Amino acid sequence: MQTLNVDLDDRSYPIYIGEGLLQRGALLRQHIAGQQVMVVCNDTVAPLYLRELRGQLVDKHYSEVILPDGEQYKSLQVLSQIYDKLLADKHNRSTTLIALGGGVIGDMTGFAAASYQRGVNFIQIPTTLLSLVDSSVGGKTGVNHPLGKNMIGAFHQPQCVIADIELLKTLPERELSAGLAEVIKYGLICDKPFYHWLDANMESLLARDTATLSEAIYRSCENKARVVASDEREAGIRATLNLGHTFGHAIETAQGYGNWLHGEAVAAGMLLAAKLSARLGWISDPEVDAIEAMLIRAKLPVALPMMSVDTFIELMSVDKKVLDGRLRLVLLKAVGEAVVTSDVSEADIRATLKAAGAL
Repeated sequence: MQTLNVDLDDRSYPIYIGEGLLQRGALLRQHIAGQQVMVVCNDTVAPLYLRELRGQLVDKHYSEVILPDGEQYKSLQVLSQIYDKLLADKHNRSTTLIALGGGVIGDMTGFAAASYQRGVNFIQIPTTLLSLVDSSVGGKTGVNHPLGKNMIGAFHQPQCVIADIELLKTLPERELSAGLAEVIKYGLICDKPFYHWLDANMESLLARDTATLSEAIYRSCENKARVVASDEREAGIRATLNLGHTFGHAIETAQGYGNWLHGEAVAAGMLLAAKLSARLGWISDPEVDAIEAMLIRAKLPVALPMMSVDTFIELMSVDKKVLDGRLRLVLLKAVGEAVVTSDVSEADIRATLKAAGAL
């Protein structure tokens, strides 16, 4: 087992990375302060892993809630099922919520924990590669709104993250590739050596080689932990973690949540960001081609869905990175160096979208 620490003073917490961690009850229980526990899961993961987790918590006042699986259920209406169960089972402020699932379950459980009785503890046990390397780390929680993704939420740090690599064995190939989009992101924004390492090891990652996956997860979490520690609430550098997300969120919203996986939309969005960066003269066309080739090797989409330029622009204007009416984009000054900028003309954005196939 490897351990990373997210350094946030009194809100610091460990990320445990290894195999068979779900079976190590003592590792989990040391982060549960009281006697009450509620596990939040979905109907895909529950038959696979919920019984094993439940068996580690037999000495606790235990509750569970199983939600439907899918991004389309990441809503206030479905979130209420968590509050309903907490209240029905009389959970108090000493309770601990445990998120067993992917990014949707982690985000919703975290938001429930942030808001139930004005804040209770929670633990992340991610079951997808995307949630292992991204959404489980950093304390971003929330739900979607029909007009915009993740527009309702809160910053609320977990007590720990238990990243059990064995849980990836049951992950569908499409979900594995979606997670690789966020892994590639770290190489592009802040770790050029990692980007080259990914280029050399992509086939091993797709084959789920344990040692290669462990290294990719560790280096991804290490990069995210460092950024979060320096900018917990996204006042500056943390926004670079959103490379591709402004374009990607527009795709997800327009296509209907769940039709494109988050990582798939981020992949297409990262390629758009790279193409816009090249249009501005910051990176070269061969570098854009290499990024596109890596995404294709990772079995990620690079072609845009049927969307108009106007739809893209309209949906991007609802993004959380809009500040004082100005759209802030995460772009690449170089491979391995991302920047957040508001100094991009709408004409350049429109031209990039048009050249990439937007209508």
